[in-house]
Amino acid sequence: MAMSMGGGGGDDDDAAPMAEMNVTPLVDVMLVLLIIFMVAAPMMTVGVPVNLPRTAAARAASTNPPVVLTVAPGGRIFIRQEEISEAALTERLVALHAQDPEAPVHVRGDRAVPYGDVLRVMGRVSRAGITKVSLIAEADAAAPAVQAR
Repeated sequence: MAMSMGGGGGDDDDAAPMAEMNVTPLVDVMLVLLIIFMVAAPMMTVGVPVNLPRTAAARAASTNPPVVLTVAPGGRIFIRQEEISEAALTERLVALHAQDPEAPVHVRGDRAVPYGDVLRVMGRVSRAGITKVSLIAEADAAAPAVQAR
């Protein structure tokens, strides 16, 4: 049984190094990263964690990205994820309204926060001249789905 190993110094191209890149591991890693980002992206948009009340109301559609205003337990107020004092809230909202007058404001209030605190913050929003204000709540799983028209 004779076998040629190709190392005899001939012009055998079988022993030449392969110059192509194997892209299969690269594609596998990219698909895993894509799945991770698809799962993690919705969790990153919320901002400050609060326990929202439930509602059966239909979702409101808006074309502009909203300014999310969060009223957290303990009287803490956040614009997006930045904590802000109640005294500086109106000035900051006026500046944001001047940048984009069509941007709606979505108010997220924790269900443990007293109703009066949320209304006080909404009063500051209206004092800033903002008329497009919505309250954010979680959809009630037991309620039938309502289609917005």
